[in-house]
Amino acid sequence: MSVELTANTSPETATQTDWEPPMPPTDLIFDDGEPLESNRHRIAMNVLIRSLQQAWSDRHDFYTGGNMFIYYSSEQARNRDFRGPDFFAVLDVDGTKERQGWVVWQEGGRYPDVIVELMSPSTARIDKGKKKELYQQTFRTPDYFVFDPFEANAFQGWHLHSSEGYQLLEPNERGWLWCESLGFWLGTWSGTIDREEAIWLRFYDTEGNLVLLPEEAERQKAEAERQKAEAERQKAEQSQQLAEAERQKAQQAQQLAEAERQKAQQAQQLAEAERQKAERLAERLRSLGLDPEEP
Repeated sequence: MSVELTANTSPETATQTDWEPPMPPTDLIFDDGEPLESNRHRIAMNVLIRSLQQAWSDRHDFYTGGNMFIYYSSEQARNRDFRGPDFFAVLDVDGTKERQGWVVWQEGGRYPDVIVELMSPSTARIDKGKKKELYQQTFRTPDYFVFDPFEANAFQGWHLHSSEGYQLLEPNERGWLWCESLGFWLGTWSGTIDREEAIWLRFYDTEGNLVLLPEEAERQKAEAERQKAEAERQKAEQSQQLAEAERQKAQQAQQLAEAERQKAQQAQQLAEAERQKAERLAERLRSLGLDPEEP
């Protein structure tokens, strides 16, 4: 049987009009049941997430998460080739949207701007090898850091240069590394968080101030309010003391005025006594026939 073709039609184009690109998979898994390496790893992840959320609490144009799968290709999803950075942040996206994971084709093709992997002896080689290569070549993530919560010296970071790939970051005099995407330093901090004392990876602002966790910000706020209340109390106490001093000064002035009045009254009484004495003397002289006015 012959097939009639129009001038603008060919078997090839007829076949192409019936083709549609394969749709991305929808049966995505967001939990593989694998826990973090340790409780310290979990705390370290939450420290980064919660402190960034606290620092930008008035912003809704970013998303930060951790230990969440990032799906970036259909092939990866079909092969169950899971990729879940311990911490990541994506800028200029709707931060209020609920997400079980980060699905690149559902996010307008957006990849993380910052990734931090919390290493362990069993993952260090992959974190600084295979994952670093993936984040550099496929994700094109501008800032990538690795840190071992049990080995503070194992802290490194790279910034992506378009032509040269990841370039190792040089620490400042405090050993901090600059995260250009976030505008914060990343550095270590020693202290107790969630009842565990360790050296933690923390954010610092451009002035070198620690980026606080919500509970730290609340304590700082409560302490500032306590100090303000104490300053107000001391100010009120000083005002009260000043008022008391003024009252005592006024009382002393009143007592001094009363003493002057009594002194003047006594002088008046003495003068009156002297006048009366002179009057009696004059009367006596007149009774004797003498003129008290004569010299």
